[in-house]
Amino acid sequence: QVPLVESGGGLVQAGGSLRLSCAASGFIFSDYAMGWLRQAPGKEREFVAAINWSGELTKYSDSVKGRFTISRDNAKNTVYLQMNSLKPEDTALYFCTADFIYAHYPNRPPEGYWGRGTQVTVSS
Repeated sequence: QVPLVESGGGLVQAGGSLRLSCAASGFIFSDYAMGWLRQAPGKEREFVAAINWSGELTKYSDSVKGRFTISRDNAKNTVYLQMNSLKPEDTALYFCTADFIYAHYPNRPPEGYWGRGTQVTVSS
């Protein structure tokens, strides 16, 4: 059983929106901070956003701040990434991650669980 399963990726025009979802199973979701990372072809993997266990604290990379919003629903064991005003440079494979320690984001690779990724492609 895959602990994190992403969905919601796809092809969108620049300026459009997408909402990614990540469904968790097999662990106590509300014990973990959750984060999104992304990796574009030929580039390093980079941090996008993170949220603490309760949803009260969030952090974002400078490149997405003001355009993306991370949220979670502990009753549904799901974390979301609302992406607005998308740009071609947002094109990447987006990974959902879980880490017991919120402070590990963004500078340490998440030490808990990883999803397999969902592709987001933004056309110009």
